[in-house]
Amino acid sequence: MRLPRIASILLALGILGTAAMPALGASHREAPNTAKDPSADNTDVFAFVSPDRPDTVTLIANFVPNQEPNGGPNFYPFDDAVRYEINIENTGDGVQDLSYYFQFETTVANEDSFLYNANTVTPDGYANLNVSQTYTLTEVRDGTETELGTGLLVPPANVGPRSTPDYDALAADAIQEVGDGVLTFAGQRDDPFFVDIGAIFDLGGLRPFNEFHLAPLPASAGIDSLGAFNVNTLALQVPIDQLTNDGEAVAAMDADNAVIGVWAAASRQSESVLSVDGDATVSGDFVQVSRMGNPLINEVIIPLGQKDQWNRSNPSDDSQFMDRYLQPELAALVNLLYPALPDTRETERTDLVLLLLQGVPGLNSTGEGMFDLLRLNMGIPPSANPSRLGVVDGDLAGFPNGRRLWDDVTDIEIRAAADGYGAFLNENFDLPNNTPNNTLGDGCDANDKAFLTTFPYVAAPHQGYAHNAHHNTCSPLPDSATSSTGVTGRIR
Repeated sequence: MRLPRIASILLALGILGTAAMPALGASHREAPNTAKDPSADNTDVFAFVSPDRPDTVTLIANFVPNQEPNGGPNFYPFDDAVRYEINIENTGDGVQDLSYYFQFETTVANEDSFLYNANTVTPDGYANLNVSQTYTLTEVRDGTETELGTGLLVPPANVGPRSTPDYDALAADAIQEVGDGVLTFAGQRDDPFFVDIGAIFDLGGLRPFNEFHLAPLPASAGIDSLGAFNVNTLALQVPIDQLTNDGEAVAAMDADNAVIGVWAAASRQSESVLSVDGDATVSGDFVQVSRMGNPLINEVIIPLGQKDQWNRSNPSDDSQFMDRYLQPELAALVNLLYPALPDTRETERTDLVLLLLQGVPGLNSTGEGMFDLLRLNMGIPPSANPSRLGVVDGDLAGFPNGRRLWDDVTDIEIRAAADGYGAFLNENFDLPNNTPNNTLGDGCDANDKAFLTTFPYVAAPHQGYAHNAHHNTCSPLPDSATSSTGVTGRIR
């Protein structure tokens, strides 16, 4: 392996040498304010043409990171005071044209009990569940609000064999059809993101490349830092013609209505009054407190002093952060921390602007505007042989064209950023995946649980009773199998 490529690895991973530097790929506790407000913390956003229903798109937004499965009796509910949002932009101006609002209501049947559930929780209404949640789903299209459903069920936490013995049946009851063919789900699931956060926090010492680090250690396999953690998932499956700018199906990948931009957000009301008994009364307009589109942006591009400002702003205002893309702090720090290596390009990183703010020309570009959007070309069908490396490996249905659950965004971003001196794309949309780029990664290539083959695709949450340790290798658990899609250890 050549030394310039080592420097590029470190650039892509954002070696800051400080404990404040979050991991690539997801926003688990990435900003000062959301780190103190986990109920409103976006962790990941996914958007992909549904593999089993290719006339629809699946949209997933996860919140409330790092959930211990045995975290009773309160577990990790959605926050009744937060408006959770999935936004779609389809006109190229960085402003949402369509939004879906999820707003929750918590009910406690017996306030004199400490129990989360009084007995075994059963399907068909979740009898014996003491603490339950429902939600209202609202569509906002061009400023007009339409209530798609109310009193929609949220499944219980996966408590244990006595409380939730048939968890899959409980979760199935929470998959509900609303509106015109829209499927919705909101509930606790396995955290689908896989990454070696522990190594990245430790001065970017990727375990497979430990011997090349400034402070060398023996090389080893990666460790999935989020293995056996749960997360709260919002999932929608929407017919494609409801997402396009003209209300029509997409005829081809180069059609004018093919590309959408997706991001998630969480908003709180502007006023909160705490009474002497500890109850809070909220009022006023909703104010955005977090957002996420592409993985990476608020983690390694935006500095600490602007992270909360970025969370409060909208994609249409992202040009104010342009200098952070063109002159990323990461490059200068790599050159500072690794003076013996050839310099990494520190300025004029127009490659990052193109990939993260505008989209790939001919693939999923949204024009000249500078917006952080997870861009999806809905005219590209699901791949018959999906690759975890997406576009890097010639699979145009994967990241950075949208994001599927099994896309290894950490490795993809490393390889995309590894050539800081040249164009990262050619006419075939190939990102660098040649030697030595094709060896780069954190050694964490698979989720710890197999994904589902049908909506909501995210694996069931880990059970509290059975939880005694985190799965600490970056490979699937034994029940994961190769599915008909060809994604080993990812879908079942």
